[in-house]
Amino acid sequence: MKKIVLLLMVLFSFGGACAQQSFSQVDQWIDSHAGEMGGRLMLVVYKDGKIVYSHSANQMNGKQQTLIRLMAKRQGKQPDLNDYTETTQQQIASCSKWLSAALIMTFVDEHKLQLTDTVGKFIPVLSNHGKGSITIADCLSHMTGILSPDLKEDLKVMREAKNMDGVIEQIAAFPTEGLPGTVFRYSNTGLQIAGAVLEKISGRRFETLFAERIAGPLEMKNTNFGNAAVALPAGGAVSTPEDYIHFLTMILNKGVFHGKRILSEKSIDQMQANRITPDVRVAYTPAEATGAGYGYGEWIMGNGTVSSPGLFGSYPWVDNNKGYCAFLMAFYLKSDGRQAQYAELRKLVDAQIK
Repeated sequence: MKKIVLLLMVLFSFGGACAQQSFSQVDQWIDSHAGEMGGRLMLVVYKDGKIVYSHSANQMNGKQQTLIRLMAKRQGKQPDLNDYTETTQQQIASCSKWLSAALIMTFVDEHKLQLTDTVGKFIPVLSNHGKGSITIADCLSHMTGILSPDLKEDLKVMREAKNMDGVIEQIAAFPTEGLPGTVFRYSNTGLQIAGAVLEKISGRRFETLFAERIAGPLEMKNTNFGNAAVALPAGGAVSTPEDYIHFLTMILNKGVFHGKRILSEKSIDQMQANRITPDVRVAYTPAEATGAGYGYGEWIMGNGTVSSPGLFGSYPWVDNNKGYCAFLMAFYLKSDGRQAQYAELRKLVDAQIK
C-alpha cells in the first residue's frame, strides 16, 4: 500500500512539474519582450473554467519610468511603477471597441435597436449632412463611409466638445469617401455615432449603460469609461487583466458568463462574421491587423481566432477552435512589429493548450 501511495505521489509531482514547465517558453517570451514592449507585460490565459496561466514581467528602464511619471503627473495621479497584477487598472485604448460593440448588441437582443436601423432616424443632424442612411451595422464595422481625421485630430474634437451632441455635430460635418457599407476605415467615428444612438433611445449616458449592462453582470469591478463630458466608446475604457478575461470568457462561452446570458448566441455569431467582403474597399487598417477581417467591434484573425488590440499594446484574443481566451496587458506606443509579436505569442500559447 505504501508503495502505491509513493508511486502516486511521484506521478502527481511529475505531472505538476510538467504542467508548470509546459508554459516555460511563454514565460521566456514575456520576460524577453517586456523591455521593448513598454517595460512591463502581463499575460493571463483562461480555459475550461479557470485561469491556466498568469505571468508578469517588469523590465522598465529609466526612460520608461520617467514617461510613466510624466503621464501620471499630467493626470494628477501617483505613478505606478510596480509589476502588473491581475487587478492593475490602465487605459486599454481600442480594446474598448469590443466592449462597446457588446453593449450595443444588448439593445439589439432586446429589440430596442436593429442592425438595419439608420442613424438619421435617431440623430437628425446626420441626415442634414447627408449621413442619415448609415446603419448601426455600418457603425459597428467601420463602414460609415465617413472620412475621419487622424487620431490626434479626432481626440481633439472629443476634448473640445461639451456633450455628445457636440461631438456628433462635428462628425456630421466630416467629409465622406464612399457610400455606407462600401469602404472600411478603422476609426473612432462609427462607434461614437452608435454610442450617441444608445444615449438617444435610452435617455442614459453611455458609461452608465455600460456599467449596468456589461460591467456589472460580468463582475468587471475595475472597468469603466470614466466620467468625462463625453464618453469615447471606441477607446476610452480602463480595465484590468482580471476584468477583461471575464469579458472574453463570455465571448468564448457564446454569450454566457457564470450561468448568466449576457448576449444571445446569435449576437456573438454576428459580431464574429467578417464584414470585409471582396467588394469593400479597405481605406485604412492599423499595422497590427493587416490582412485580418472585421466583424462588429472585433478583428477576425482566422482559424477561429478573434481579437481587438489596443493602441497602447494590450492584446485580447479568443480562440474558438482551441476553446481558450487570453489577455496581454502592455502600455507603449511603438507599433512596429506588433503583428508578428502577437502571432508569435499566440503560437507559443497554442502549443500548450490541449
